[in-house]
Amino acid sequence: MARVLVVGAGLTGSACAALLRGAALGRVVVWDKARGAGGRMSTSRSARDAACIADLGAQYITLETEGAEPRRSFYEELLSHGILKPLTAPIEGMVVKEGSCNYVAPQGMSSVVKYYLKQSGADVFYEQHVTCISLRDGKWEVSRKMGPPEQFDVVVLTMPVPQILQLQGDIVNIINGSQRQQLESASYSSRYALGLFYEAGTQIDVPWAAQYITDNPCIRFISIDNKKRNIESPEIGPSVVVHTTVTFGSEHLDSDPAEVQQLILNHLERIVPSLPKPASIKCQKWRYSQVTKPVPNCLGQMILHTQPLLICGGDGFTFSNFSGCIDSAMSLAEAVKSHL
Repeated sequence: MARVLVVGAGLTGSACAALLRGAALGRVVVWDKARGAGGRMSTSRSARDAACIADLGAQYITLETEGAEPRRSFYEELLSHGILKPLTAPIEGMVVKEGSCNYVAPQGMSSVVKYYLKQSGADVFYEQHVTCISLRDGKWEVSRKMGPPEQFDVVVLTMPVPQILQLQGDIVNIINGSQRQQLESASYSSRYALGLFYEAGTQIDVPWAAQYITDNPCIRFISIDNKKRNIESPEIGPSVVVHTTVTFGSEHLDSDPAEVQQLILNHLERIVPSLPKPASIKCQKWRYSQVTKPVPNCLGQMILHTQPLLICGGDGFTFSNFSGCIDSAMSLAEAVKSHL
């Protein structure tokens, strides 16, 4: 029985692992370098109250009716289990495409990824930072920062494309010249996100659940996150999410996080002066926030080596939204199944 490693517990990795379940593959193992599931669909918790959460990555999920058939079942499944619900809260400045529907995850975006990981039946391990991939006796030997190397029959890489190119070992020479050129042409935008967590009973008096900001050099989006998710409870404190502009993100990419946090808070105070003082704050840097240019000439994945199979995918091979990740997951799972 084959042993399959999926690197990355974001949306693509988790959906791919779920699609591989029952494919007579043997064991599927998922490794992620973070402390929990989600990737760029991560949900953060208040340091004081684990029930007070905020989506620091993806804010809502859009289903566009055009070309949606292959992935519609994914939306329907999540809706039927209550993991997604229609977005009903008012979002100022949001551009709604005709025929599209928007959804939120009441328990936070990471609940979508956790659902797929549970469905997969995979062995999931966090704080596993893959550093090196080499061939050893017809298998892949995968090394990580902590713990001994392990061997796998198939390796599926779903992290951002620049992180694939940073891996050491035989993979450096396995990626051929034209593949490297394709991979290097992928590009991402960068931004910061701030999560502000409040004590239960705190009132945030604004008429919107979220708004897009068009005239600030620092802030692009503000959300009263619990209100956006339609969760308002006297027992749980509210939370606020702030996303910076891409320009601000790239200009401050390697700045001191504490300084960046203060800059964002200064701008936030000017935009929403009535905002109370939070109980705790989390500053998240998204170096690879959204794909601005995907890897060209790839239908959701790229096979780097056939026997044993080494394959990579993710939104860097499609586009940065739910549908793009699902398209890649389907393409990856299909390729893995056909090679075994």
